Amino acid sequence: MRITNQMMTNNMMNSINKNKNNLSALDAQYASGKKIQRPSEDPIVAVRALKLRTNLAELNQYYEKNIPDAKSWMDVTEGALTNINSILTNINTACVQGSSDPLSADDRESIIKNLEQYKEQIYQEGNANYAGRYVFTGYKTDTSLIFDKPSTDLEYTITENFSGKNIESISKVSGTYSVDDYDPSTDYSASPTMNTSYRIRLSYDNLDMKMPDGVTDVDLNGKVTALDKTGAAITVPHITTKSASDPTAYQPVAGEINYIPETGELILSDGANNTLKNAASISVDYRKTNFKEGDLRPEHYFDSDVHLTGSPVAEDKHYTKQDQDIQYEINFNQKLTVNTQGSDALQHNIGRDIDEILKAVQDVKAAEQKIADVDKMLADPNYANQTDKLNQLKQQLKTELTLKNDIMQKKFGSGITHSNESQNTVNVAIADLGSRYVRLELTENRLSDQQVEFTDLMSTNEDVDMVETYIKYNSAEVIYNASLSAASKVVQNTLLDFL
Repeated sequence: MRITNQMMTNNMMNSINKNKNNLSALDAQYASGKKIQRPSEDPIVAVRALKLRTNLAELNQYYEKNIPDAKSWMDVTEGALTNINSILTNINTACVQGSSDPLSADDRESIIKNLEQYKEQIYQEGNANYAGRYVFTGYKTDTSLIFDKPSTDLEYTITENFSGKNIESISKVSGTYSVDDYDPSTDYSASPTMNTSYRIRLSYDNLDMKMPDGVTDVDLNGKVTALDKTGAAITVPHITTKSASDPTAYQPVAGEINYIPETGELILSDGANNTLKNAASISVDYRKTNFKEGDLRPEHYFDSDVHLTGSPVAEDKHYTKQDQDIQYEINFNQKLTVNTQGSDALQHNIGRDIDEILKAVQDVKAAEQKIADVDKMLADPNYANQTDKLNQLKQQLKTELTLKNDIMQKKFGSGITHSNESQNTVNVAIADLGSRYVRLELTENRLSDQQVEFTDLMSTNEDVDMVETYIKYNSAEVIYNASLSAASKVVQNTLLDFL
């Protein structure tokens, strides 16, 4: 076979180009640190790189953003629940002191002031927020758990549910005397007595006494329904609306119920109690418009209809009480509930209990003041001829004081029970939050490991071994230079050498 100069030149140029391309590819790998510069160089590496990069980007979203955000939300929630638990402990301590020790006037004042502050602060904790979002209000993260200022332009119709187990007995003192109306001709021989009745206490007091059409005295007949364990309707006794100032407010007619809007109580007679005490459910619809600063918003706790009467336009809304779990996606196809709803941790009854304790203490103070007024009258010469009558009145006032002291201590005792129950509720909420937090940390640890693994896989797939590449590059460079040297010798002769 005849080998021509042209053939030699072509073969030489092909070899030089191959060596140069190899040297260029190794130079690109050495300079970039990557195995390929274009997908066409190795489609398998390119496809695997895209998948690994996508997975790592998703993993980084979970590990670096979603999980830290979820942990911050839960940290804020845990801090608020811990504070609530601490406040409940203080309330319990104050109630223990009030129920077990003879209290002086100074002791009572100290307890009252503390309880007032505890009540105000415990609901304020329910307004805890994370990045401007309230953590205890479910999906309504832009709505506070409590009213942060008095509200008179919202009309709520609230549906509150009870059972026969929620009916409790209460004691009231009747047959008391007023010093302001003292009359020496009055017979003060009848002693005040303690009356026991039953009640269902609503979550709000100072309820509306008038319907929207202006009719005085709200009629709750037909707005209280009850069912037994089989779901059959129970006939609810007749309900009469009475003012708290009515002497018979806590003494309902046999077989009937008294509704006291000022205190938010349904007072049951013995017969009414016998009718409803085994009820599986008791539903009460009532209205409230005037809310104080610190009152819990009904929409977070009950089914309710609200009518906004203020400007710029009137508005009607309906709220249905339901679970509103805010879930964060913390891993591939894995979600975690990060919120705790206020209704699962903070109940109405603790505030109502404190209000009743304060009222009982005020009643004791009022009874003591009446005795002090009688003592002043006994020391007054103008009443010198009425000593026997005043002593008779004083004896009855002492009986009243004894009975009201007994009621006060029972209220403190009730405060102990209910604060313990509230603490149990908060502790359950804290435990539930803690278990979810542990899951979150376990997921975070797993994602941390996966982040390292995916990064290693991506590096193995894309990155070159710099030592190996450097050796290959030097070898290719030697080969390339050798090919150039050989080529220079092969093509030394030209046409002029043969002429």
